[in-house]
Amino acid sequence: MLWLSASSLLGWLWLTCCHGFFWRTDQRLPPRRPPSAWPDVAIVVPARDEAEVLPVSLPSLLAQRYPGRARVILVDDHSTDGTGELAERLGAVGGLPLTVTAPPPLPPGWTGKLWALRHGVELAGQAEYLLLTDADIAHGPGSLAELVSAADSNGLDLVSQMARLRVTTAWERLIVPAFVYFFAQLYPFRRSNRPGARTAAAAGGCSLVRREALARAGGVAGIRGAVIDDVSLARAVKSSGGRIWLGLADQVESVRPYPRLSQLWQMVSRSAYAQLRHSPVLLLGTVLGLTLVYLVPPVAAVAGVVAGRPAVLLAGGVAWALMAGTFLPMVRYYRQPAGAALLLPFTALLYLLMTVDSAVQHWRGRGSAWKGRTYPRTS
Repeated sequence: MLWLSASSLLGWLWLTCCHGFFWRTDQRLPPRRPPSAWPDVAIVVPARDEAEVLPVSLPSLLAQRYPGRARVILVDDHSTDGTGELAERLGAVGGLPLTVTAPPPLPPGWTGKLWALRHGVELAGQAEYLLLTDADIAHGPGSLAELVSAADSNGLDLVSQMARLRVTTAWERLIVPAFVYFFAQLYPFRRSNRPGARTAAAAGGCSLVRREALARAGGVAGIRGAVIDDVSLARAVKSSGGRIWLGLADQVESVRPYPRLSQLWQMVSRSAYAQLRHSPVLLLGTVLGLTLVYLVPPVAAVAGVVAGRPAVLLAGGVAWALMAGTFLPMVRYYRQPAGAALLLPFTALLYLLMTVDSAVQHWRGRGSAWKGRTYPRTS
């Protein structure tokens, strides 16, 4: 147990000091100034069976205070709950111009969201910028103007913000902050924002992209089969010479409720194995890594007390303290009690099980399932 706890401690020392300071939450929109001429923007919203959240999210887009010309294009992806009709009624109230449309039937090789995005991008015409946002994301009234100002002032081709997710129920409070924390650990924001770094990531709920940069990266068609479309988009833009930026949001929030563990489980497991490129070797490494880094410290701390082994207690306790300390900024960002940071090992165990379940579903040929569609295994 001593060598395991010591290895975990060394791992946490490296993660804390040498992994892009992933745990810090200070990556917010960079300094910006209003552009001399506000460019045209098209807001593209793919929506499939979103009648539950649309009354909150869509009015926030229509109410954007944008000094230039902007319009909203909602692509109703063959919904069965009246999403398109509801959007039409909400658009009749006023605000930015709204177009409600539907894409042709989904062709092979495309995910539904990306097929809907492609249709919306085509309708956007010559708009200089495209705001790609999800139907469950609400924007503050100045969100669009700030995104465009940040892109224009800093020469950015893609500006993306990780929306603040809902943390109302007990399961949301336990799992959601860790979801963002783990994403930042996998794709450290600072490294992603560095032009010469290989890391590239974005948040699909809020991504402002320059139309020319998207075309240069191959358009939506270039990532048409991607389940993790936001990261794929960022990689495509960055690899084609574009400058990207990703940070946490202050005016962008998810309004989708996840009251039950099963809903959060599906949200994570549908793409977890895709994050590992459907590799059994990476899956095994992830399971072992999560066990060593997140589960060993509390077990070692308890075992050290029970067995009367101070060295084991010290190594496990310090590793657990570093874990909680790096998680604390995210806990505070989500306005949760500081003591919640100590529960990260339990949450990590749930994520480990979700990842294994994601692989099992893939091996059974079910691929990624979402919104009534199942994408079969591709590797």
